[in-house]
Order: sequence, then structure tokens, then C-alpha cells
Amino acid sequence: MENNNTQVLAYIEQYAKIFNSVAQDIIQRASTGNEQSSPLLGDLEKLQKLLAGNTRLDPSKLFEQQMQYMQKQTDLWQRATKAMMGEELNTPASNRKPDKRFAHQDWESNPVFNYIKESYLINVDMITNMVDAVEFEDPKDAEQAKFFTRQYLNSLSPTNFVLTNPEVCEEILKTEGQSILKGMQAYLEDLEQSPLEAFKMRQSDTKSFTLGKNLACTPGKVVYRNELIELLHYTPKTKTCHEVPVLVTPPFINKYYVLDLAEDKSLAGGLLDSGHSVFMISWINPDAELAEKDFFDYMRQGPLEAMDVIKEITGKDKVNLTGFCVGGTLSALSAAYLKAKGDESVNSLTLLTTLLDFSRPGEVANYLSPDMLSMIEQNADIKGVFDGRIMAMSFSLLRENSLFWSFFIDNYLKGKDPAPFDILYWNSDSTNIPASCFKQYLHLTYWENKLCKPGSINIDGVAIDLANIDVPVYFLNTVADHIVLWQSAYEGTKLVGGNTRFVLGGSGHIAGVINPAKGGKYPHWTNNALPSTAQEWFDGATQHQGSWWIDWHKWLKPMSGKRIKPPQPGACENLPPLGDAPGEYVLKVLQ
Repeated sequence: MENNNTQVLAYIEQYAKIFNSVAQDIIQRASTGNEQSSPLLGDLEKLQKLLAGNTRLDPSKLFEQQMQYMQKQTDLWQRATKAMMGEELNTPASNRKPDKRFAHQDWESNPVFNYIKESYLINVDMITNMVDAVEFEDPKDAEQAKFFTRQYLNSLSPTNFVLTNPEVCEEILKTEGQSILKGMQAYLEDLEQSPLEAFKMRQSDTKSFTLGKNLACTPGKVVYRNELIELLHYTPKTKTCHEVPVLVTPPFINKYYVLDLAEDKSLAGGLLDSGHSVFMISWINPDAELAEKDFFDYMRQGPLEAMDVIKEITGKDKVNLTGFCVGGTLSALSAAYLKAKGDESVNSLTLLTTLLDFSRPGEVANYLSPDMLSMIEQNADIKGVFDGRIMAMSFSLLRENSLFWSFFIDNYLKGKDPAPFDILYWNSDSTNIPASCFKQYLHLTYWENKLCKPGSINIDGVAIDLANIDVPVYFLNTVADHIVLWQSAYEGTKLVGGNTRFVLGGSGHIAGVINPAKGGKYPHWTNNALPSTAQEWFDGATQHQGSWWIDWHKWLKPMSGKRIKPPQPGACENLPPLGDAPGEYVLKVLQ
């Protein structure tokens, strides 16, 4: 063991000069920029502020926890000492959940690594219990304190450091130090591609995917373009199609092709297979020139203009509108706006993992305290856009062990190349948001929760009331979604006026939605009733194996009209094709 540690240290020292030289060069170039410091304060400073606020702590609880902590550390030290002297290492049974970070056998069998792991977990328990015992005057402060405590403690895991992770040490010895050199190079390459406010970590092999070939490859044409969108019209797959077309509105905080991944798991492709005429919005990846475009502009130049174009192409006066995540919120706003104006263009509304009532937005709200919101907005104003890479990192840190630290360890400490993974490739292909849109969206939703309050939003003299949406509405949420909690999304069913169906899919925010009819591996739950609470709905729900797509397509069919000869992309004389799908907007990559 001692000889191995000496070798590991020797390899680290051998490449230290190389690392320092390259790092110094990148730091020097970065320091000449004008970017602001990070607006995301998920660190110890933020935690200290929260704990120094209006809080109370029961001294008896604190004393009890300190005594338990001291006893656990004493017991651990005694076991470790005996193991070091040659006795068998016996770790007492624990009621902790299995932790993937400590799966390597040395965490249990090696006395040194076992002591490091157990000591860390004892400290985690002690600090977590202390924060849980603190009484906060504001419940939101309590949630933030717990969130940032978890972030801080997970960042200190011994798995995140070279000499305290047995897998990393093994890799260094096996490769004679080449793994750590490769990891350093990868780290510096990613650092160079990152804004100062966030760290863009590669999560997938970027060379394995090409848009238009093995992602975003459903055939079609760009049939319309404005400042904010390209409208894609997909080539029909069936001899006849339903007469009422479908418009899919993806979130503008990401690129659309999460809904058109590989052919076998394309949501757009699934609709085509079911005989629908399908249109997709592809959002611009904006720069500072579009800084003044706000959330209402995204509605006007997004779903509203797209529906006008679709009606002209198809000759039909109605559209089945579908929105995903933020695109769902935008679609609901669009439907309410049109209804208030007496426009009957929306035939049905499908909302995929969408919030309408933001009173319980989940862990995302931890980034939106008053001081943090001010810094985020200031950062967006200075740049003219909110950098999509900051948002990507913030969402990854909601599941920091699986979506951040695991890649940090594999990429940089072990020098491994990320495996090809289409969803993670898409997740890393970030999109900016215009400053005005970003700020207005945050205030209307997360900050002031106006969408669920009738008349609180006024657009061009039109008061918005979601209850005016009297068309059929389909809600799809997923049971493990950490961005849009399904229980919170359920509240949206009480806000719309139409005949409403709520379905719950398996898995999370992305994988639960992209769960194709053929080979879908996650189940879904249905309940024809809509009781007053989400828990009551779930208690009365029936679980079905396989994809929710089947249920959705069945629900959509009666609203889709008779079968007709499919309109072909680019065949409309007034709207000649501007190019092949996936178009130009989706190809712009942040540098």
C-alpha cells in the first residue's frame, strides 16, 4: 500500500509542471475578459448567510447530536486501529441507503479507505442533522440551507479527490500516470470552453453525433423563419394523415431535438407513425442583438406565428398544440391569449412536464433568492443574454452526484472518455436566452407566480386567464422529475377550463418523456378522475407497462379529424421551403 501511494505521488509530481504551465496560460487569457463572476452562489458563503439569519436551535438537540457524533468517531477510530494491527475489519450494519460512490471493494476491505469513507459519512450525518435541527423563520430559507448543505458536503466526498479514491489510484498505477495527464488535458480543454460563470463539463462523446445524421434526422423542410424560430414541417410517413395538424413547441432554454433524437425514440417520429401531420418549432440560439426580445415576443413570434403558417400550409383552421417544459408554459399562455381574443385556432392542448402554478417549483427555487435573482439579472443585462451553459450546470447540480461529480471523477481524475449518450449530448448543447425574456419569464413564473392568477398578466390589452382554455388538455408528468415536480404540475389541472386528462410516466424529466411506444422501458399511470390532491390521484391510479405515448396518441385521435392526403413539406406556393430539416438555427453552438 505504501509503495503504491509513493508511485501515485511520483506520477502526480511528474505532470504537475505541465498542468501548471497550461493552467497558467488559460487563467491569463481568461483574466483579460470582462465577464462577471458567477451569479450562482451555491457555496459555503451562501450557507453561512442563511444560518446567520433568523434562526433558532434547541441546545439540547445540539448537545445530543454532538455526543452521538463523538461516540461514532470514537468507535470508528477503535475499529480502524484494530484493523491496522491486523485484526479483521468489521464495519457495523448501517441503515444508510446504498451509495454508488463507494461501490469499490476497497471502501470496505481496505482499513485506510474504509476509515476515510466512514469518517466522511459520520461528518455528513452530523452536519446534516444539525442543519435539519435549525428552526428558520422563513421556510424557503430552510429549504435553501438544506440544499446548499447537501451541495457542500457532496463536493467534499473523498471520491472527488485523487489520493482518497481507490479507483483513481488504481487507474494511475495501471496507466503509469497517463490517466491523470489525460484527465488534466481534458479538464483544461473544458475550462477553456467554459464561461467564467460556470464550468461546462463534457458528459458525452461529442464526436459520435451529427445533427441531421443520427440526431434530429427526421426528414422535413424549414417552411418558415423569423428572428426567433425556424418552423420545421416533417415529411409524412403514412399514405393518409389526420386533417388537424400537430405543432410541437419545445423549451426555448434548450434545442428542440430532444424531441427528435435517434429514429427509434423520436417523439416527432412517433406522431408521424400514428398518422399525424407534424410541425416543430426550432428556436434561435440568440446573441446580444436579441436582448430586448421578451417572453411575450417568444409567444407572438413562436407558437402564434407558427400556427398562422401551419393553417396556411394545411388549409385547416385548427391546430393540436403540444408544449414541453417551458414550451408547455408558453403554449398554455398562447392558448389562453387566443381564447381571450375569440380565436379558436387551438383545437387541443398537450402539456409535457409543464408547470402552470409555480407555488411549489421544487429545488430550482433554491437558485432564486432575492440576492441571487438580482445577480442573475445583472449578469444577463451585462451580456444581453443569459448564458445557457450556466443554466445547464445549475440543472446538473440539482443531481450533483450523478450529473456532475461522477463525470468529474471519470473525465478528470481517471482520464476516461465519456461514452456516447444522445440525451447528455443534447444536454450539453446549450442555448442562450435573451436578457429581457429571461427576466420577464422568471418574474411571471417562479418569482410572482402570475400565470395562475386570472387577469394578473396583460398582453396587448388582453387579460390572461387559463380558465378560458376550454379545449381538451392532456397533462403528462414523470414520477422522478427533479425539475418539474409532478405533484406541483398536478395543480395545473385545476386552472384550465377544458376536459382534462392527467397521466404520470416513469423515470425523469427527459427520459420519462422520451419513452417510445416500441420498446418503451418505463411504465405509466392513469386515472380518469381528477381528485383534489396529487396523492389521491396516485392512490387511485392504475399502472400500465410500457410507454405513455400509446395513451396520448389514443387521446389525440378523436381531436384530429378525418384522414386526408398528407400535405407535403414545401408544397405551399406562398411558403417555399427554406432548406432541409433540421435547419440552421439548431446548428449554432455556444463558444
